[in-house]
Amino acid sequence: MWMGQRKRCVIRRTGRGLALLLAAWAVVVGVGGSRGLAAPITVCATTGMVADLARGVGGAEVQVDGLMGPGVDPHLYKATASDLIRLQRAEVILYSGLHLEGKLQETFQRLSRSGRRVRAVTEGLPADRLIRTGSEGVVDPHVWFDVALWSRCADGVCAEFAAARPEAADGFRQRARVVKQELQALDRWVRDRVATVPPARRILVTSHDAFGYFGKAYGFQVVALQGISTVTEAGLADMTQLTDFIRLKGVPAVFVESSVSHASLERIRRDAGVKLGGELFSDALGTPGQRHDGYDLGTYQGMIRQNIDRIVEGLK
Repeated sequence: MWMGQRKRCVIRRTGRGLALLLAAWAVVVGVGGSRGLAAPITVCATTGMVADLARGVGGAEVQVDGLMGPGVDPHLYKATASDLIRLQRAEVILYSGLHLEGKLQETFQRLSRSGRRVRAVTEGLPADRLIRTGSEGVVDPHVWFDVALWSRCADGVCAEFAAARPEAADGFRQRARVVKQELQALDRWVRDRVATVPPARRILVTSHDAFGYFGKAYGFQVVALQGISTVTEAGLADMTQLTDFIRLKGVPAVFVESSVSHASLERIRRDAGVKLGGELFSDALGTPGQRHDGYDLGTYQGMIRQNIDRIVEGLK
């Protein structure tokens, strides 16, 4: 009887000791979390290019949720109910801007008014570096195809993260510098690669006009079946005109895009009697972890390198 009572007493003391230990540990973790172990910034980024930039600048201090996956056309993208929940739960929302995600613009405005940190990464780019098209001067949003220009977007991402976590600002600034250095090196690599294509053959024919910045930065004439947005479809007259242009200029190859239907350009290719230079990534990255020729196509740098290799080989 006495032994049973003693055993129960020991168990009660042990239980109280364990409870006190757990309580003390909770205090330690709580203090540490508030001072040096703050939770990562939850970030929702629209396109793969924006998400990749956010991960590069944010490092382990951010948790990035990419809204649009491989092959998704941001011009036509409409948010689902689950997307809206993901956006509402994010502490910081990053999007490309310049009306690339046209159907999400009102959603971004509402979230911004509700107190969310919402930022277009292209905000603040020099106006004289932007391409305007048409009589209304619509700005071409595909700035990521000028690698040097896209590198400047790291500054805005850094500023947004630093405002959300001032205590981690130095780390964000350091990573932003590294990202910009890496992209400047990538820009030099692109210039070296395209220099191997004879100037007379630097004509890039694609599905829609996503490569204007590429052409301006690296010396290519870019001709597309559709305009800068895929909202409007090309007509028969557009297809005939492009076919005649390809024949007249002796263009050796045309290029389809991962996020745009191949059908119309495939028909033009057959009618013009030229080869398919391959599929280019335009408004979306590849699948994360997908590798080809040593490139991770789910990253911005891998996407750019893959595109350049296909363009150079197709035209050279």
